[in-house]
Amino acid sequence: MGILTTVVGSYPVPDWLSALPSEQALADAMAVVIKTQENAGIDLLADGELGRFDINHPDTNGMIEYFVRPLGNVRSDISRADLDAFRRDSGMSFRARPSAVVDGPIEEGSLDLPHDFSLARSLTKAPLKFTLTGPHMLCKTLLDNHYGSREALCAALADVLAAQVAEIDAEVVQVDEANLPGHPDEWEWALNGINRILKKVKTTPAVHLCFGNYGGQTIQQGSWEQLIDYLSGLHADHVLLELAHRGNWELPRLQAIDDKIRFGLGVVDIKSNVIESAEDIARQIEETAAAVGIERIAYVNPDCGFWMLKRSIADRKIEALVEGRDLFSSAGS
Repeated sequence: MGILTTVVGSYPVPDWLSALPSEQALADAMAVVIKTQENAGIDLLADGELGRFDINHPDTNGMIEYFVRPLGNVRSDISRADLDAFRRDSGMSFRARPSAVVDGPIEEGSLDLPHDFSLARSLTKAPLKFTLTGPHMLCKTLLDNHYGSREALCAALADVLAAQVAEIDAEVVQVDEANLPGHPDEWEWALNGINRILKKVKTTPAVHLCFGNYGGQTIQQGSWEQLIDYLSGLHADHVLLELAHRGNWELPRLQAIDDKIRFGLGVVDIKSNVIESAEDIARQIEETAAAVGIERIAYVNPDCGFWMLKRSIADRKIEALVEGRDLFSSAGS
């Protein structure tokens, strides 16, 4: 089959959806996003994560609040005392406020991921992925008044998400963890949490990891070498890694990851408005293939989601991704 192309998940929210959100506008926007990818020749599509967009939380594109606020025994009304407690925790410094407060055993509440996915599924017959934020990142945004440890909170979140993921029939289910690369010392309990979800995926499980993106800026420091044991222990078919923005200096380190894990190569820099050439992308694939073996490359993809870019930039980068893969494939045939 060769190397396939995919996107990480998010797409710039169309202005007209933000201005006049409705159920029909959401369906129309998803259809546009999916068709844009189909026209470019992307092999594995995503719905742009538009279903989770929240006009009240545009800074996170719904990647946190969408998952935690519907849960049972989780409170979204934040008191001054809650804020004081949250701010005393140095590990929470990347947020000014908690996403919500956990006051009891977490239940699924009104969260319904299978239903939400059904809209995207109805809009295309092409292979489709479903993405969700991982339990490590989610637990670090919550104020915990019940479990007493992040490890226990992470596991509880994972179990609720896993039960819902088990009912989703996307060709790939991808769990995103954007906080762990900056906190590699937490890898053991983070691995336990994410694997609870990955083991319940009935199709192909995948993981996406990056060093964060806000306004084109890297939010966290670290390296993939610090997460070799975590990456090797994932119950996943492949892991999508941020590489394009960081450069290829880490490629030799990837050889140490257990060879049961295949790669989704970040070959498009979403922190730059510059459009990659097909030659640039083909060269990156070639360099990675030389370092880890072409048989371990499952996908080529952007470093992260496109949601902070203008649509015109994102669309051209999507096209360049396919052109670069095609150029690499033709050169090797």
